[in-house]
Amino acid sequence: MTVDPRAALDRFVAALEAHYNAVAARRGEDDPAVDDAYYVLADAFEVYDEALGQVHGEATPFYLAEEDDDEDDDDEDDALEPLDDDEVVGELEADGAR
Repeated sequence: MTVDPRAALDRFVAALEAHYNAVAARRGEDDPAVDDAYYVLADAFEVYDEALGQVHGEATPFYLAEEDDDEDDDDEDDALEPLDDDEVVGELEADGAR
């Protein structure tokens, strides 16, 4: 079923406004209203982007980043990544070696 891109755009704009209002009225760092508005906004964007593609063959210049459930894995992965040449030279100079 194809969604009307204009209706999807109206929903997306309303979701942007609702997200802004939730952020502006935030009650603490983990306010569930902000989280809810975030997910509604993400869903509205996906529906709009899909409708735009199906009806007009166009896409927006945006994408939704995948969320990492485990941020600790990223820290461990960063520690295992090889240094590039500039980083190696910088570390050697910082240690006083040449």
